[in-house]
Amino acid sequence: MKKNKTSFFCQHCGYMSPKWLGKCPSCSGWNCFAEELISDSDSGSRTEMNFNGKPLPIDDISVEEGSRTVTGIAEIDRVLGGGIVGGSAILIGGEPGIGKSTLMLQMMHNLAGQGLKVLYVSGEESASQIKMRSKRVGAASKDLLVLVEISLEKILEQIKAVSPAIVVIDSIQTVYSGELMSAPGSVGQVRETSSRLILFSKKYGIPVFLVGHVTKDGSIAGPKVLEHMVDTVLYFEGGSAHAYRIIRSIKNRFGPTNEIGVFEMQDKGLKEVPNPSTFFLAERPQNVAGSVVVPSLEGTRPILVEIQALVSATNLGMPRRTAIGVDHNRVSLLVAVLDKICGLHLSGSDIFINVAGGVRVEEPAVDLGVVAAMTSSFMDKPIDAQTVVLGEVGLAGEVRAISQMDVRIKEAARLGFNRCLVPKTNAAQLAKIAKMEVCKISSLKELLENLF
Repeated sequence: MKKNKTSFFCQHCGYMSPKWLGKCPSCSGWNCFAEELISDSDSGSRTEMNFNGKPLPIDDISVEEGSRTVTGIAEIDRVLGGGIVGGSAILIGGEPGIGKSTLMLQMMHNLAGQGLKVLYVSGEESASQIKMRSKRVGAASKDLLVLVEISLEKILEQIKAVSPAIVVIDSIQTVYSGELMSAPGSVGQVRETSSRLILFSKKYGIPVFLVGHVTKDGSIAGPKVLEHMVDTVLYFEGGSAHAYRIIRSIKNRFGPTNEIGVFEMQDKGLKEVPNPSTFFLAERPQNVAGSVVVPSLEGTRPILVEIQALVSATNLGMPRRTAIGVDHNRVSLLVAVLDKICGLHLSGSDIFINVAGGVRVEEPAVDLGVVAAMTSSFMDKPIDAQTVVLGEVGLAGEVRAISQMDVRIKEAARLGFNRCLVPKTNAAQLAKIAKMEVCKISSLKELLENLF
């Protein structure tokens, strides 16, 4: 008899080792290796999935423009770059209970309302449970088909028989292939089932949504190669403590990355938030020290966020530095610049930074907002409520230029702000905006002079 081959796989990142290891060399996880059988035979299903293509000159390849399918949910279409591209594989991840299945069911209902036959495959819930959720969100259509199945071979068989326009697999960790002996959700099963579903999608031009679980550190469970195989990776952000949900595109072969869509969780499902700036600034306090508004750019969408800072004296030997919504290391850098360049002695104070609403901003354009909020709290002087600040801060205390300044300032003017502090380099290219006073600054000392 032919001996079965086995290897040990990290259940967090997919790293393979011929023997068991206590610590994963790739992701540094402990006790995460599991033994799995390796199939070395070429099955008939693998042969069937071949494209049988031939090399063609790139000039002879035809491109179909306007082949995107609009979902009917504007925030999803924005994140996807204008709609669903035929034959694309889209991976969507998020914490348990954040609304992945609810959003997929709402999207499938909208597509079925356009006369498209769609298939929702579930391996976690029964048909009656899905029906109960559909009643809550108002999803009812004869073109919305539900399949409860976890066998990959049977799922592919039903997709061929039904020929749907869109397929949702909820979730990919529950699907298993009979060709592997490992349990559903293991690295081998996730890699095998995902690759065959993606190949099927490419060959027959049927878009597939793969719903994925996340690990305790927030990344999608399974091998990291899964994110490289798909065309688009979407992450749900937010949690039970916030009413809103943000869906962000981490990777998108057919549109911009880091684009976000904002939703509000309600009793009847997820509701779009077309104007997130107003949503995030709705409860902003007036004439309070340590609060400032910064126009941030998420993908192609400008969003105004409130940055809050609390600087208080401490008797501890090592003051605390807490940052929520911004990079902790970036905050430490800005504190050092304020101490060295501006003479603000913050080394003996606890510093807490928070982006109101729980949204996370990564770009360096919010540096000036963080500095302004910390200075305002330290000096106990409020910043004018109609003023916005934006710019990158260097180690020498200089204020550097940022991208797409016009878009940010126009969004601030639209919401009623009448004064903005911008880098001097950007001001030269900035078009004149009615009722908006532009203050040009080149250093942190000029920032403090204009604010206080």
